[in-house]
Amino acid sequence: MSDRTPAGQFFDAAIGLLQRVRDEEADAITAAGALLADTVADGGRLFAFGAGHSSLAAQDVVYRAGGLALMNLLAVPGAVGVDVMPATLGSALERVDGLAAAVLDSSPIRSGDALVIVSLSGRNALPVEMALNARALGIKVVGVTSVAYAAQTTSRHVSGTYLKDHCDIVLDSKIAVGDAELTLDTVPAPFAPASTVVTSALMQAVMATAAGALADRGVEPPLLRSGNVDGGHDWNARVFDQYADRIFYRR
Repeated sequence: MSDRTPAGQFFDAAIGLLQRVRDEEADAITAAGALLADTVADGGRLFAFGAGHSSLAAQDVVYRAGGLALMNLLAVPGAVGVDVMPATLGSALERVDGLAAAVLDSSPIRSGDALVIVSLSGRNALPVEMALNARALGIKVVGVTSVAYAAQTTSRHVSGTYLKDHCDIVLDSKIAVGDAELTLDTVPAPFAPASTVVTSALMQAVMATAAGALADRGVEPPLLRSGNVDGGHDWNARVFDQYADRIFYRR
């Protein structure tokens, strides 16, 4: 019997979205994992970027037990998360022209690296310019976004384009415009966003694919272990030493 409580409906909606991205984005996930594996095998570095709540999925793959040690956060001060005060400043920064170029110029990212850009709408200047400029620098770009926004909203970038238009590979989260899965007659606005659940799952699926692809080539994936298991710190210290020139969150 179906659970028609708001919690039950949310779980049903989230599970449905996860099943859709598993089935419909399988080829893109495989391609994205292979791109990251190629980058690691060729001596490149890995970066992830997201602004506001989209940054949650990017941060989830950085310095993560069970994750790739080479994944670094490309941070934009004031735009990563909601810790900046006022929190609305982050949303404003996403619309600033030229900010992405300044961030890329001052970051360690370089030609031959790979950058995963997470942006639910993909319509703001920051993620669009980040992708456009990164590719011009010879950086491979994977975009994680909801393609529906490109059909139902107006771009906020001067070019009229979206994140999806400037990526080597696009992963579509399938999230509906507005990012709210539930409605009730007694509630005046849609509610219960699922983008973080789905986007984080997509990101972890890509990381798992990359690790498997490296292993298939006979390359040991540079994985981190939990510091809360015996031997975890020693394991991580070895990985940090081996890849010191490709890990930037320890500096």
